[in-house]
Amino acid sequence: MEHTLTFIDRKAAQHAIPQNADWSVEKVAALFELPFNDLLYRAQQVHRAHFDANEVQLSTLLSIKTGGCEEDCGYCPQSAHHDAGVKAEKLMALDDVLAAAQAAKDNGATRFCMGAAWRSPKDRHLEPVKEMVRGVKALGLETCVTLGMLEAEQARQLKEAGLDYYNHNLDSAPEFYDKIITTRTYQDRLDTLGHVRDAGIHVCCGGIVGMGETRLERAGLIAQLANLDPYPESVPINNLVQVEGTPLAGTEPLDPFEFVRTIAVARITMPRTMVRLSAGREQMDEALQALCFMAGANSIFYGDRLLTTANPQAAKDRALLARLGMRTRDA
Repeated sequence: MEHTLTFIDRKAAQHAIPQNADWSVEKVAALFELPFNDLLYRAQQVHRAHFDANEVQLSTLLSIKTGGCEEDCGYCPQSAHHDAGVKAEKLMALDDVLAAAQAAKDNGATRFCMGAAWRSPKDRHLEPVKEMVRGVKALGLETCVTLGMLEAEQARQLKEAGLDYYNHNLDSAPEFYDKIITTRTYQDRLDTLGHVRDAGIHVCCGGIVGMGETRLERAGLIAQLANLDPYPESVPINNLVQVEGTPLAGTEPLDPFEFVRTIAVARITMPRTMVRLSAGREQMDEALQALCFMAGANSIFYGDRLLTTANPQAAKDRALLARLGMRTRDA
């Protein structure tokens, strides 16, 4: 592989890099194998070709329905299969959701994401969620929901309600998937993403690293994402948060530099996507987060909680961004 890197201007790069390149697992794995400095340099070139390198988008995530999920995802404390101390709760009231959305906006977030611990929503669930989407949209925020698997008609209804993004992660490479989830297939996830895309909703889709997968399996996840046509507009990269009572508690933590490599490879293979630092940021020190921004991350989940796990507080995030000379992106 050619490792010689040269600076290129943004306009030239936009023409040079196609929306969807043919990223085989082998090509993605070769990126992971680059010397760390060369990888970050290449990621910086791609990032600067398509984005302001000193700008970050802020999203806030609220759990609108917590616990009691039928799925057996090995990482998730909300699964009814695991004894992780998370109690099943009912869907939040509309006024409470809108109050949280207003607080998020007041703190600088431009996108408000709502997560419900369902395998898939029933029609009776969808009506109140659509009201939440309409209400959050009326506040001037971008809207995102993650509700589990969707049928085509459900995706169409969410689009009509004004939904901007739907989050549905692939979680892992296909080869690793059955080691962490048995209650839905990889194809189920791809089918939901197809329904979302067909409805005209932007796709938010990423995965989780640090679950015991190999580097080649991390490359397989990125290859799957990069070869979606088109690739997702938003790609959250989660670093496993180990919760006592879940099957993945006690997994060997991922090397921090390997996490940065994953961010850089996501940026190179999906040049125009928003690469988001998601779960696990609470466990990262400020230097590691700064490296992630250098590697091409340009979005973060912002606020005190991330579904059921802790997230750096808003004031702490603002202080870090100020120290790095980074600006927040407008909606």
